[in-house]
Amino acid sequence: MLKLIKYLKHCKRYAVTAMLLVCIQNLITLALPTVVSKILDNGVDKGDSAFVTWMGLVMCVVAGIGCVVGILGNYFSAKTSANFGASLRKSLFIKITDLSAKEHEQFGTASLITRTTNDIQHLQELVLGMLKLLIPAPVLFIGGAILSFMYNPKIAAVVLLIVPVIGIAVYFIFKVTKKLFDRQRKKVDIINRIVREKLTGIRVIRAFNREASEDEKFQESNLDLMKISLKINRMFAVVIPVALFMLYTILALIMIFGAKDIDNLTDPVALSASVYDLQMFMIFILLMISGIGMASAIFVMIPAGEVAAKRINAVLECEVSVSESEEPVHFAQGGDAHLEFKDVKFCYPDAEEPVLQKINFECRAGEITAIIGPTGAGKSTLVNLIPRFFDVISGEVLLDGVNIKDVPLKELRERIGLIPQKTFLFSGTIADNLRYGNAAAEEEDMWEALNVAQAEEFVRLKPEQLEAFVSQGGKNFSGGQKQRLSIARALMKKAEIYIFDDSFSALDFKTDAALRAALRDKFKYANILIVAQRINTVMDADRIIVLDEGQIAGIGTHKELMETCEAYQEIALSQISTEEVSKLG
Repeated sequence: MLKLIKYLKHCKRYAVTAMLLVCIQNLITLALPTVVSKILDNGVDKGDSAFVTWMGLVMCVVAGIGCVVGILGNYFSAKTSANFGASLRKSLFIKITDLSAKEHEQFGTASLITRTTNDIQHLQELVLGMLKLLIPAPVLFIGGAILSFMYNPKIAAVVLLIVPVIGIAVYFIFKVTKKLFDRQRKKVDIINRIVREKLTGIRVIRAFNREASEDEKFQESNLDLMKISLKINRMFAVVIPVALFMLYTILALIMIFGAKDIDNLTDPVALSASVYDLQMFMIFILLMISGIGMASAIFVMIPAGEVAAKRINAVLECEVSVSESEEPVHFAQGGDAHLEFKDVKFCYPDAEEPVLQKINFECRAGEITAIIGPTGAGKSTLVNLIPRFFDVISGEVLLDGVNIKDVPLKELRERIGLIPQKTFLFSGTIADNLRYGNAAAEEEDMWEALNVAQAEEFVRLKPEQLEAFVSQGGKNFSGGQKQRLSIARALMKKAEIYIFDDSFSALDFKTDAALRAALRDKFKYANILIVAQRINTVMDADRIIVLDEGQIAGIGTHKELMETCEAYQEIALSQISTEEVSKLG
């Protein structure tokens, strides 16, 4: 947890100010009983009404200052806590965006969301509690102890006996609840995952009439979380009654010892003074005990904070598998987007067999390279190696003769326009989504990209046109419309390499053909890679790469592959008849 203190550096002025104000507030709390003592000793006993009035005014002023200081202390404590949470949340979010697909799978999306929200909220509450409770605790305890020893050392020593008892109790609770809080956080991760799956897959759930089983799954996890939470709360529920029992026991002992001392007095003046002393002594003892109570309360919060800090640190300190080179190499000016795979091999973590091996091919600007093969052949994995979503196990991926591992990620990805297999649109407007590819794009540029992507027609039919609303994930558009909008967004980037990862699957044959013709006409300068399942999509490509079981089964044009590659022949004949193949050459 101490590793996260560095995130207070952005708000250290607020933290220092809050600590000073809280200390002043508690010193004033200690000063007020002293003022009351002076009033009793020098005013009431001697009948000096002027002194009582004067000291009463002083007491009002001190109380007013304490009120203002307390408000300011709470304000700066809250500001420190909020700024700490914002700083930590920002760093965690940036780290999450830097994680590769491997680390995302390792932590899980639901867990990363929980760590960014719930866990940081726990730490914010702990920081706020430490500023408001832990800082004043020693002030009240030490100040109360000194003042109480000044009045009656013998009875004050009795109070100190409670300190080790509370310390042992707090340590026991800390050790036990730490494990429970860890389990609780994992259960929250599971619930978040179930809720996320149900919301995103609600149509599938309804289509299969599985609402009841999903509800049962959620209820099971919900009950598990409830049981752990109840166990934690039961343990904490014992703390307050026990603390109150100890408090009242101490007060009873003070009354007993004080009463015995008063019984031995015969002088009325001394008797009156002893009663006042006992009253003041009890006030100081209560301040001392309140300091112990504050410290105990914050130490009870620490186990949850430590578990949250451990989970956050696990992400912040995670070593990213796709990392920047320590000695970056930059692309030369005027590169021709020449892409080359040299004996590339790739294997997913914990997989027994490599997904890709012995991958060798080249493609250049002005060419369309198509990649085809059966499901699971490694097509998407291959193109995901180009923007370094994964890193090769062995071999090299070269762009303009430079190993992409040596190039800064930002510089590499600036040259690539990717349309992923799973299309995703952001909530907002069509224009907002298109500007994701080019923030400075003009309206004319947007219509040009939409025209190439064969999306102009349906966008113009909408009353708002470019300002038409897009729901999260683009759920208010059909599959084909989403694909075309995603393609238009990538084309807005004016990249040198375009990767279409099965991005034409939801398009009809006519739209597919028109789009590819527009790409060839408008983007002659670009190196275009198309991953596809349909023969019609790849037939007119300059180069077709056939993947089969992670290896290249053939490279060539459609005509060449129909003569030499059995795997390609099987794909072609499974989709179109022999007569059609003959007509198409």
